[in-house]
Amino acid sequence: MGDLSCDVVVVGLGPGGEVLVARLAKAGLDVVAVEAELVGGECPYWGCIPSKMVIRAANALAEARRVDGLAGTASVEPDFAVVARRIREEATDDWNDQVAADRVTAAGARLVRGRGRLDGARTVVVGDDRITASKGVVLNTGTTPSVPPVPGLADTPYWTNRDILKAETAPATMIVVGGGAIGLELAQAYARFGTEVTVLEVAPRILAVEEPESSELISSVFEAEGIGVHAGIPIDAVAHDGSVFHVTSGDVTYEAERLLVAAGRRSRLDDIGLDTVGVEVERFLTVDDTMQVMDGLWAIGDITGRGAFTHVSMYQAERAARAILGEDLEPYDTSFPRVTFTDPEIGGVGLSESQARDRGINVRVGLAPIPESSRGWIHAAGNEGLIKIVIDDDRGVIVGATSAGPAGGETLAALAFAVRAEIPVTTLRNTIYAYPTFWRAIETAL
Repeated sequence: MGDLSCDVVVVGLGPGGEVLVARLAKAGLDVVAVEAELVGGECPYWGCIPSKMVIRAANALAEARRVDGLAGTASVEPDFAVVARRIREEATDDWNDQVAADRVTAAGARLVRGRGRLDGARTVVVGDDRITASKGVVLNTGTTPSVPPVPGLADTPYWTNRDILKAETAPATMIVVGGGAIGLELAQAYARFGTEVTVLEVAPRILAVEEPESSELISSVFEAEGIGVHAGIPIDAVAHDGSVFHVTSGDVTYEAERLLVAAGRRSRLDDIGLDTVGVEVERFLTVDDTMQVMDGLWAIGDITGRGAFTHVSMYQAERAARAILGEDLEPYDTSFPRVTFTDPEIGGVGLSESQARDRGINVRVGLAPIPESSRGWIHAAGNEGLIKIVIDDDRGVIVGATSAGPAGGETLAALAFAVRAEIPVTTLRNTIYAYPTFWRAIETAL
């Protein structure tokens, strides 16, 4: 085996890992970056970027169909090949990571291709290389699609998020197993390209991590768009006859040309050598607010269980960098902003109403429907949405909020800062909200 030495080894070059490598290398540390797949990780090749390209294209189709009644008439002819080509040519370079790899080496780090595995404290083995790090190791191994143990499913050619975003044509019919963000975003996008879509969810409601009002909103929008939504049902068996999927739920069998499994994500923690450093783990790695697991070992990204989002991983990367470099650290931001990019977009930050009540907070709630706002009324077609604020009445601050609407993710910014900075409700009430904007509905909710 080849013996290498350095200051820090970063295992996994998803967005957070890539940022961390560059930050440490530019600060003068000797960094070895280890990646088994594509430098950049899930987000640019199979996740955030290509999925949002499909969503952007699908939303353009939806807006064109809204011309009737607003500005005349329009004829829309969807062509999925256009966005499929854009994903290959503009986003993924046909799933080639040379540009990203060059960024890593240009920053001054060494790139090692292969699967990294801990082999004792501050040591990583990659193939025939044994890398020893004087300061320590950072794990950023990410997640893989979670495939439920449904009888027959493993023997079928089902799609995961990677497969569907490599597709060059939209299927005529599709079943989506999973009513979370990934499943709902892709279900709506493909439906707008002409696919007949059915969403199956075992939980009592879709988008269960957000407020019930958000679930009701998306369910009603999907129903209006002809997307079937069935929540609170079992998925008993899956079969494929060579051309059609058959998904059995109780006495009902759903059939479709394609099956997308979007039933959550599973941390990549198996067989990465955690046992060699005495770390026991179930679903996630436990870290402190400096992202440290133990002396000489840090973890960032999805495997920490603090939110499976690119922006969370990059935030954690900066915290890990500061800790490794001995720089000052501010308190960890627990506000946790997130956006589901359906249409309407569903933005959330902080605690839900039920979470706040479970913590014993004296809760007051404000709610404002977007269609009843001036901007919502002007917007007309496609104006579904709401603002919901969860107030800690004893402290007089917002502890959680939802921003759903045509620009829900953007409007969330004001609420995210309010939660993060604990801006007094009295100040928020004594604030001028530009007219007519979607975010003016925050004033109404207050």
